[in-house]
Amino acid sequence: MRANIAATKTNLLRIKKTLALTEEGYNLLDEKRRLLITELTSIIHVVDRFQRELDEAIAKAYVLVDRATIVVGRQKMEALTAAIDIKSSITISNRRVMGVNIPAIDLKVTENEPFYSPVGVSFYVDEVIVRFKDIIKLISQLAEKKIALLRIAKEVQKTIRKVNALEKIHLPYFRETLKYINNSLEEEARESFSMLKLIKERLGR
Repeated sequence: MRANIAATKTNLLRIKKTLALTEEGYNLLDEKRRLLITELTSIIHVVDRFQRELDEAIAKAYVLVDRATIVVGRQKMEALTAAIDIKSSITISNRRVMGVNIPAIDLKVTENEPFYSPVGVSFYVDEVIVRFKDIIKLISQLAEKKIALLRIAKEVQKTIRKVNALEKIHLPYFRETLKYINNSLEEEARESFSMLKLIKERLGR
């Protein structure tokens, strides 16, 4: 489909300029699309690794919880749990990656030790505390990467739509219009030349 415009030199220059800008925009968006897909693939691998580490850490931590409960008893274990004073807070900042806001989560863990007397307490309890602090850190890292993954995936979809629109609609439209104007001007030039030649021949008689 071409534009329904007059085949003039002014329009020819205007369409040439528009086509050049559209091609430049297409190339930039296509490069952005490739970079975003590369980044997306990289983050998918990181998320997958963090998820496996988290699942494994949680499974091992609950094995230790069971062992600690067996050693100290359920009632005492519940009392020790209530005595543990650990607080966590997060600060979220953003950084821009190819026009996408990527979160950076800063986790801060504060604890007021000692939580309990070591007398009659199994070392499994201490190990459980350490393991669950590590789990909190893994959760924050995984959350950071998952949010980044979702935002980059959304930007990839938007960029692909724009690239497809330029490739399949706008670029063919301007190229066909440019071809139409060129052909029309060339045809006009040939007709003018033929008419001028005919006039000269008649005047020469």
